[in-house]
Amino acid sequence: MAQLNVQAVTRAGTGLNPTYVTASGGGDTVRTGPRTFLHVKNGHSSPQTVTIVTPGTYNGLAVDDLEIAVPNAGERMIGPIDDTFRASTGLASITYSGTTSLTIAAIRI
Repeated sequence: MAQLNVQAVTRAGTGLNPTYVTASGGGDTVRTGPRTFLHVKNGHSSPQTVTIVTPGTYNGLAVDDLEIAVPNAGERMIGPIDDTFRASTGLASITYSGTTSLTIAAIRI
């Protein structure tokens, strides 16, 4: 499980040309934040699902994980990945239904 580097879009400069990494087969983690998003690109011929684990409960009831289908040859912006998804490690856990041709960037807007 790799920790994704959160890349920031700043007011100064020329914008952000994000760096994408291959999704890890065992999942990834990312530092949470109210302006943190995941940009996922699926270059595979089949849809793939990205799951952000929700570790907490509400009034003693488990909260469903966030599952986003990324269509084949498509992309999705997912988030914000805020403290709703923060585990005791301070990070959010991300899993994938498949990782073939799946790339991801963590971006703070």
